[in-house]
Amino acid sequence: MSTPAPPATTRSERAGRPLVVFGLVGTSLDGAGTNPSAFGRSRAPPGRWEKWRPTIDLCRQPDVVVDRLELLHQPEHVGLARVIADDIAAVSPETTVVSHPLHFKNPWDFEEVYAGLADFARAYAFDDDVDYGIHITTGTHTAQICWFLLAESRRIPAKLFQTGPPRRSQPGERLPHGAVGTLDVIDLDLSRYDALAQRFVSEKQAGTLSLGGGVATKSAAMRALLDELETVATQSTAPLLLLGETGVGKTQLARRVYALKKHKHLVKGPLVEVNCATLRGDAAMSTLFGHKKGSYTGATSDRTGMLKAAHGGVLFLDEIAELGLDEQAMLLKALEDKRFTPMGADVEVTSDFQLVCGTHRDLNERSTQGRFREDLYSRLNVWRFDIPPLRERREDIEENLNLELTRAGQTRGLRLTMTTSARARYLAWALSEAAAWRGNFRELSASVLRMGTLCAMGRIDDAVVVRELARLRADLPKERSTSPASDVVAVIGDIDDIGDIDDFDAVQLRHVLAVCRRHTTLADAGRALFAVSRLQKKSRNDTDRLRKYLLSWGVDPDTACREARHAS
Repeated sequence: MSTPAPPATTRSERAGRPLVVFGLVGTSLDGAGTNPSAFGRSRAPPGRWEKWRPTIDLCRQPDVVVDRLELLHQPEHVGLARVIADDIAAVSPETTVVSHPLHFKNPWDFEEVYAGLADFARAYAFDDDVDYGIHITTGTHTAQICWFLLAESRRIPAKLFQTGPPRRSQPGERLPHGAVGTLDVIDLDLSRYDALAQRFVSEKQAGTLSLGGGVATKSAAMRALLDELETVATQSTAPLLLLGETGVGKTQLARRVYALKKHKHLVKGPLVEVNCATLRGDAAMSTLFGHKKGSYTGATSDRTGMLKAAHGGVLFLDEIAELGLDEQAMLLKALEDKRFTPMGADVEVTSDFQLVCGTHRDLNERSTQGRFREDLYSRLNVWRFDIPPLRERREDIEENLNLELTRAGQTRGLRLTMTTSARARYLAWALSEAAAWRGNFRELSASVLRMGTLCAMGRIDDAVVVRELARLRADLPKERSTSPASDVVAVIGDIDDIGDIDDFDAVQLRHVLAVCRRHTTLADAGRALFAVSRLQKKSRNDTDRLRKYLLSWGVDPDTACREARHAS
């Protein structure tokens, strides 16, 4: 039987970049069922043209011209490779076939095959002006998997080519003369697929690969916290307690915990968020636990409630300290028994969820005051994470400034930038002790949003920064503008009243009292003062350490933080 005629068109008649395809010799299919070793000792069997041979078929596709075929094969199959090259020359004279002997002791050994193909790719001189493809139809399944991994990782910047035999009208039908099979092209560059690209970007932003993957932080303390929180979130279903000032990112961190657990298939249900500061009276009970129609005035229909809605997922109760005592009691029962009774109902309902709580209050102090149930606090205080405020991790300000510029720019539909001098001026203030950052990241976000709104053409200059810094200074607590000595005088009178004191001790005492005046509780002040040393201690009772220090100087610990409490 004669060989099929080559294509009627030539390479010069087809526009486009050169195409180079990598492929392995298919010893069975390309050899038309003949022992591949026989091709080196005798003439190639003429009946091979009656068989479908994938590598030959690839080069005779009417809409794809292969300029060069890099043909990989075992050294002992050089005869078959030569026959394949001759047959390709007959059907596609424009295709240059380059033979590459590549020895695999065991072509089914994944480690050996991947290493061999990866070494070949590493030594290959890829050209940016050439399109590449990988023919995955031939070779062992192990080789096909390795080709896929090399393309997906972009070690080989190529698309995948999958050929298939011509379609027959009935099984066993002989192939007609010159019949060409099918060709599917798969591009593993996911950035080319809009829907997939958006999905992966969203997952990355949600931190589905790691808890700290999307948190812009250089703080060693914050990184340690994120690492520990990720371990706990993936290994435990006990409640998580996130403590920190307003604006430090408790809500965002809770969402990242949920995204991580969802990504790892640790939860199936939704994330349900509730701000307990907005709940009052019957509405609090109804919102959390649901109600039956007519259970109270205004209950015109049944309501499921947030705890039931969170079944199988995560319930985030922000500002948990603001929850009423009655609601606290029902929440404790729901946590321990996974059952509770909606308002006006006679039958309990069940809900199994993981609880994450957030608050800027000192729950230990509130439980001592009788404002928070001790038994609930004990139940929640299994895993406690104290999120440091922005002023204690100023090394994170610059990177978060960049993030906020991007966010603020998106609200205006433009790219928001700062001049070099404006950026330096803003950071000089932001990184200084003069900046209190009482609103933390929320305050930083609002500051950047204001500058982004007032600037012209998306460019923040010195004039805009000067006006913004004036606003920030005007918002400072009044005690920030006083001298350091006033911190001591405000609490214990003139410093001479406490007796002889060295200059060294006076500087330390002034600083400690200044920190106390910026925090509402001794616990918060202690965490700020002992942020580094506390990580090395088995017991982290910062409140007790600070209380003993103040008492050693005759300072009443209960009054040290009173101005901050009055300000809040």
